[in-house]
Amino acid sequence: MRIRPADLHDLSPCFELDASYETDYVWQLDLRQDESGISVQFRPVRLPRTMVVAYPPRGESLLEHWERGECVYVAAEGRDVKGYIEVIAQPDQGLAWVHNLIVDRAHRRQGLGTSLMSAAIQWAQARGLERLMVPVQSKNYPAICFCQKLGFEFCGFNDRYFANRDIALFFGRSLT
Repeated sequence: MRIRPADLHDLSPCFELDASYETDYVWQLDLRQDESGISVQFRPVRLPRTMVVAYPPRGESLLEHWERGECVYVAAEGRDVKGYIEVIAQPDQGLAWVHNLIVDRAHRRQGLGTSLMSAAIQWAQARGLERLMVPVQSKNYPAICFCQKLGFEFCGFNDRYFANRDIALFFGRSLT
């Protein structure tokens, strides 16, 4: 398996990857607001049964980001794409944002996600960016654990971030 910058022929197979996931937990939001302040708490809650979740719609931004020279790397064996990462730079903020990190369901737990994230970190560092941010659905417990394993820390949320209005948890990691 090789991690490499995507070429035009890799983009279509990226959309064919099975990005769905299974989870036994979700991070539940408890938001309280009154005259004394705002209190926000997230806690993992075990679900009564395993839930299979479709990944949020990815849109057509992948081609646009690739054309702009943003970070689009694939994990591939020859022309057979098994996963990809798409990262957008915000140099004025010193940030890079992971727009998508997808590993085909049949090829997970083999280190591809970690390898793709490592390539993205190197890409961002080479551009002098200071921090890498990852938005994750609050119900994507496997991705939350993955981010934490790689040293990302919870640093915020948006309660209607994704196109399907799911809560996004933001995880960040220093690149310096």
